[in-house]
Amino acid sequence: LVAPVLFSAIAEAAVTKLDSFNPQNLANTAWAFSSAGIVAPALFSAIAEVAVTKLDSFIAQNLANTAWAFSTAGIVAPKLFSAIAEAAVTKLDSFNAQNLANTAWAFSTAGIAAPALFDAIADMSLNKLDSFKPQGLTNTAWAFATAGVVAPALFSTIAEVSIPNLDS
Repeated sequence: LVAPVLFSAIAEAAVTKLDSFNPQNLANTAWAFSSAGIVAPALFSAIAEVAVTKLDSFIAQNLANTAWAFSTAGIVAPKLFSAIAEAAVTKLDSFNAQNLANTAWAFSTAGIAAPALFDAIADMSLNKLDSFKPQGLTNTAWAFATAGVVAPALFSTIAEVSIPNLDS
């Protein structure tokens, strides 16, 4: 009973202050509410509106976490996802394996078509597959398959990396 009241108070206060939030504050707020399973449509709408104006200053983790949080919360924010896709493509070289997997998963789960982003993630993932954990490999393969994105080189390389570990 305390948590919903606390989250409600935080959401109400945050909506009025989001313009002063930095990218990490925006991503962390969305992540916290999503992780806690707290439905706060007005907060998510306000975060989306403010985040779009600040995406140039988002680092890889902020982009991935924001997409993940909105997708996990089931919040439809096409303008935000479109802007994240555009920003992410220019910053993918700074994405680690988890950021790549989480971003692909978030877009696929949200049902957002982002062909340029998926193509760029596939290319970047090929360079970083050795640093993917098994869950990241699984999530990446699932995201591409679910989104209907054809990436034969990526799937072939995921298979090559995964096969030796099947008995583990």
